[in-house]
Amino acid sequence: MTHSAAPTSREALVVVATVRRLALLGGGFSTDEDGLLDDWLLGHARGDRPTVCFVPTASGDAPAYIDQFARAFESRDCEPSVLPLFRRELDDKALRTFLLGQDVVYVGGGNTVNLLAVWRAHGVDRILRDAYDRGTLLCGISAGANCWAEGSHTDSFGPLTFLRDGLGLLPGSVCPHYDSEPGRRTSYREAVGAGMLPPGWAVGDGVGALFVEGRLEEAVSTTPQARLYRVEADGDGGHEARERALPCRLLDRSG
Repeated sequence: MTHSAAPTSREALVVVATVRRLALLGGGFSTDEDGLLDDWLLGHARGDRPTVCFVPTASGDAPAYIDQFARAFESRDCEPSVLPLFRRELDDKALRTFLLGQDVVYVGGGNTVNLLAVWRAHGVDRILRDAYDRGTLLCGISAGANCWAEGSHTDSFGPLTFLRDGLGLLPGSVCPHYDSEPGRRTSYREAVGAGMLPPGWAVGDGVGALFVEGRLEEAVSTTPQARLYRVEADGDGGHEARERALPCRLLDRSG
């Protein structure tokens, strides 16, 4: 696998009745040794040997992060690549051709605000919207999960806070690391309860959530304790939010 994007011969075609899919990850190659979430993800990719592009923008294209992806995906039955933007190598036309030729776009963690700003400066946000409409499976962890929603819960500014910004491909909001980082649960519920963020999805570490046409299709976990939550305002006119734990299928090597 090369660590830079190159034009692909797999031209994206407009497909009639394409299903739009998106996945939120509470783990993957950067945090898990078992590889269960990444295997689950690839099981939902189109094609027998899908193209998988890692986009490490939120980490500033950190070399160690790229190396982690390379080690994790070179041995899998896929065609991995990486899209660097801090040392961009493709012109606008080649960039569009490359991204539209991907079966999976896998976005890494880091700073959500910086990620969105860089994507917009390079036009990546517009291309990813087109890729989504053409059936590319979009996914990511942490900032790479936040970016797809209308809003998110983030530490991009330092302290935990709400961000009323995102690509809006997934209705509502997203909160990563919901049950593992101190303050996440309380802060996100306060933001949703006060109406600063729309109702949304709180993703625990070890969880994978697949959305089809904006609706939850499947939730899985790598441990019995990991959970996906739906967080909504209480509906009584107050400023409280309620959470509802959703059933998750436990992943294991036996399938």
